[in-house]
Amino acid sequence: MQNDYAVRVEHATVRFNLAKEKVDNLKEYCIRLAKRQLMYQEFLAVQDVSLTVKPGEAWGLIGANGSGKSTLLKLICGILKPYRGSVSVRGSIAPLIELGAGFDGDLTGRENVFLNGALLGYPQKYMEEHFDEIENFAELGQFLDSPIKNYSSGMKARLGFSVATMVRPQILVVDEILAVGDAAFQKKCLARMEEMLAGGTTLLYVSHSDASVRSICTHALWLNRGVCMAQGEVNEVCDAYQDFVKTGKSGRTKQGGV
Repeated sequence: MQNDYAVRVEHATVRFNLAKEKVDNLKEYCIRLAKRQLMYQEFLAVQDVSLTVKPGEAWGLIGANGSGKSTLLKLICGILKPYRGSVSVRGSIAPLIELGAGFDGDLTGRENVFLNGALLGYPQKYMEEHFDEIENFAELGQFLDSPIKNYSSGMKARLGFSVATMVRPQILVVDEILAVGDAAFQKKCLARMEEMLAGGTTLLYVSHSDASVRSICTHALWLNRGVCMAQGEVNEVCDAYQDFVKTGKSGRTKQGGV
């Protein structure tokens, strides 16, 4: 059905303006702005990308660093607006895009659990009822009562993932943050995501691990310098990307699922 979707991206383009020259201070910036002497170079981070994700599907976003994967996720989460095109989302989103996002460094891990829950739209009573589940999954022990600013990257990932997946969102967005966790925690997170998928959650997953994308995702989208090179069945797209990595040449572009 045409209207049966969780996420729909239609011909989306994201544009950034990159400064062509260095401006050292605010005074010089204001003077140049007033004189219209600020020079920018247009950079298209995502170019005319279309994607339709149905409820309950798991999509992996693959490609080299700087290919536009995180930018596309930020577009879907509403952090960025498209320069051209449109994005439609149906359902609640729990985004795990950047480490520390939604955390207050001066608050403890315990306090940040309730802060994150509030940002996701859940009342304090609900978070209190599920706090033990979050604490047990994160396995932070005594550090749960330490300020977040003293946490390692792995500890932040543990807490962020524990909160985001405990609230059982309709759409879960995960962007490479699991890479900072140890092997045991990564395995635990993959098991949790598989459990959520079985319960109907939609997943958008960015990872440089070909094996994890193939194991947990049913579909994939390959981006190269902001351009969609292929999308469709996960193994076909991953194979095309791996061939490109080895040979530097891409095969026929596949535009499925739009």
